[in-house]
Amino acid sequence: MSRSVRAVAVLALGASCAIPPTAAQAATPDLLTSYADVLNLQGVPNTALPGDPDTDVNPIGVFADRGAWHAYALPKVGDTGSYGAFTGPLYVAQEYPWWLSKGISHLTLSEGGQAIDLSKATNPVFTSLPGLLRQSFDVDGLRVTMELRYASDRTALVQAFVEDTSGRARTLAAGWTGSLLRADDEPMKSAPSLQATSSGVAVGFAKVRETWDYLTDGTEKFQVTHAEPVTTSVAGDTYTTSLNAPLALGPHGRRALTWTESFTFTASDHASEQSVIARTLEAPSAVVADDDRRWRGYVAAATRGVPDSPDRRLAVKSVETLITNWRSAAGALRHDGVTPSISNKWFSGLWAWDTWKQAVGTAVFDPSLAESQIRSMFDYQVTTSDPDRPQDAGMIPDCIFYNDPAHGGGNWNERNSKPPLAAWAVWEIYQRNGDVGFLHEMYPKLVAYHDWWYRNRDHDHDGLAEYGSTIDPSNAADEDKRQAAAWESGMDNAPRFDAALGAGVVTNTDAAGTPVGYSLTQESVDLNSYLAAESSILAQMADRLGHPADAARFRASATATTTAVQQKMYDPATGWFYDTSLSTGRPLSDRGRGIEGAIPLWAGVATKDQAAAVRSKLVAPTEFNTRMPFPTVAASSPYYQPTGYWRGAVWMDQAYFALEGLKRYGYTADAKDLTDKLHANAAGMLGDGPLMENYNPTDGAAMNSRGFSWSAALLLALEH
Repeated sequence: MSRSVRAVAVLALGASCAIPPTAAQAATPDLLTSYADVLNLQGVPNTALPGDPDTDVNPIGVFADRGAWHAYALPKVGDTGSYGAFTGPLYVAQEYPWWLSKGISHLTLSEGGQAIDLSKATNPVFTSLPGLLRQSFDVDGLRVTMELRYASDRTALVQAFVEDTSGRARTLAAGWTGSLLRADDEPMKSAPSLQATSSGVAVGFAKVRETWDYLTDGTEKFQVTHAEPVTTSVAGDTYTTSLNAPLALGPHGRRALTWTESFTFTASDHASEQSVIARTLEAPSAVVADDDRRWRGYVAAATRGVPDSPDRRLAVKSVETLITNWRSAAGALRHDGVTPSISNKWFSGLWAWDTWKQAVGTAVFDPSLAESQIRSMFDYQVTTSDPDRPQDAGMIPDCIFYNDPAHGGGNWNERNSKPPLAAWAVWEIYQRNGDVGFLHEMYPKLVAYHDWWYRNRDHDHDGLAEYGSTIDPSNAADEDKRQAAAWESGMDNAPRFDAALGAGVVTNTDAAGTPVGYSLTQESVDLNSYLAAESSILAQMADRLGHPADAARFRASATATTTAVQQKMYDPATGWFYDTSLSTGRPLSDRGRGIEGAIPLWAGVATKDQAAAVRSKLVAPTEFNTRMPFPTVAASSPYYQPTGYWRGAVWMDQAYFALEGLKRYGYTADAKDLTDKLHANAAGMLGDGPLMENYNPTDGAAMNSRGFSWSAALLLALEH
C-alpha cells in the first residue's frame, strides 16, 4: 500500500465522525460573510462548450482559487435537479475552457432503501463567499450544507455536512453520481473517459491537438478522491459511488463527508498531487483554517481605508475576479500569473500589459502573487542568444500560453510587444512590500526592456518612439506589420491606427543597415508618456539600488521626453495631445481625439496649462464625460462608435489613467465625481454583476468578456 493510500485508509476511520453543529458556519467569520454574493456565480451549462460560439464568452460566472486550472459555479434556486452538486468543473484544456459536467459530484442520500429526493428540498440557499462556494437546503428532516474551497493549485476540497433535524436517530446510505458533458464535435467529443478508482472516480483525457479549440497531451486527469471508503461503478458516461458504511446520525446529530477534486496535466503533476490530496483529506479543518486566514487577509487589505459599503464590496469583487483568473505555473508558463478571463475562450494566456496592470491591483492584497506575475512575462524576455530574434534583446513578447510555438501553440505571439508599463508595476509592488531583493532582480531586466524601445522603435532617432512590429514570418506584408504595430499599442483598432487614415509602416535598421523591426509612421503620445514615466521610475530605482550614473541618465531622458511631448504632441488649437506624423512632426489631430491624449497627465509630462485644457475635455459631456465616462474615442469624433472595441468602448485602464491624471494635477473633485459616475452607471458594477472587459459609454451596458482582470485590478488600485 502506498503512503498516500495508507493516509486515506487511516483517515476513513474518522473523517465522518460527528462534528459540532456550528463547525461549517464557524469556518467563515463575519468579515467574509459580510461580502456574500458580491458576484453572481449561479448557473448550470447545457453544453460542454461554454457559452455562445459566436461570442466565445461563458455566461456563467465561476470561482477558482490558488491558481487552479478548474473552476466551479453554483446552481440556481429552482434548478432542483442540480441541488446537491456544485456546477462543473469548468477545466482549461491547456488553452481553452470546457465544461466537464453539469455537476460531477452530485450527493445522493437514501434511508431504508428509499432514495431521498433532493429536488424536493426546501429553503435552498446558494452563496458565493470570498474563498468558497456554499449551498444549503432542507429535505426530509435533514439539513444539508455543502462547501467547496481550494486546497492547492490542483485540488479543490469539498465537504457535505448532513444534520438530522427530525429529532430521531437515523441511518442513511450516502453516495455520489455524475455524468460527463461531452462536446458535440470530434475529436473533443471523445477526449474524456470515466474510470472507477478504489477511492472514487477519475476522468482520463485522450491526446487532442486542435490548435484553435482543444489541446491535451493524453496525460491530463481529473480525479475525485473520497476520505471515506467507497465503491464506484461506471456505466458509459455516468458513474455511481457509494459510501461503504452507513451514515449513522443521532438525534440532531451531524456528520461530515469529505472529498477532493483535482485536475492535473502531466503524470508527474498527478503523482506529486497525491500527497497533497492525502494531507487534505487527513486534516480538512487545517485546510479550511489556512484558507480562511488567507482570505481574511485579502479582504482586510482590499477594504482597508475604503470608506463606504458599495466601494468595499466592489473592492472584494475585484479580488475575487483576479483570484479566479489566477493560473499556476503549467506547460510553458513558468511562474504563476493572472489571465485576462477564464470566461473567454481566447483569454487563458498571459499578456504583457495586462500583466503589468493586473500586478498593480494584485499588489494591494497579495504582493508575492504580483511579483510572480511580473516574473511570468520576464521569463521570456528576449536575449542576445535568442536563435530567432537576437536583435530584439530586451523585448517582452505580447503574450505567452501553455504551449509555445515549438509545442503547437497558435496563440503565442512575438510579432509585437506591449506598452512599457513594467517598471511602473514593479515600483508599485515595491511600494507595497518594500522588497529590495525584487528590485535588484528586476532592475537590469527593466533597463534592457526600456533600452529596446529606443534601439528598435525610434525610427528617426529623435528620442520619440513609435509602436511597431518585429522581424517575424507573420509580419510579411505591410498590412501585417501595421496590424502587429497596432496590437503593440494594446489599442488594436483605434482610429489613429487606421490605414485608411494614413497609418503606415517603415523599416528600422541598426548601424550596419540591417533591418531590426518596423515602426508605424507616427510617434504615439501614450507610448512616449509611458516611456517618460518609466525613465523617472528607473531613476528612482537606480537611486535606491546605488547606481548614480544610471539615475542621472534616466532623469535626463525623462526631461528630454517630457519636453518633446509638450512641444511636439500637444495641439493648442484643439487643447489635446495627439500622435505626431513621423514625416512632418505635426500632431495628427484630423484623426480625432482619443483617450490616449490623457496619458500625459497620468505620466506628469503635461504643463499646467495643457493639463487644464485636457481636463476641460475630460469633463465635457460632448467629449469624454459620457454617461459612462471615458470612451476611448471622444463622443465628438467622426470615428466614435460606442460599441467599437477601441473606437468608443470604455476600458477601465484608460479610465484609471485619466482619473489618476486629473488627481495628479489637482482636479480631485472632478476625479471623484467621474469615479462615482463610472461606478454608478457601469452595468452591474455596484451590484452582483461581473466586471467587464469594457462598457458602452452611452448607457453603461456590459460588453465583451466578463470577469476581466485588468478592470478588477485598476478599480481596486483606484480605491487605494
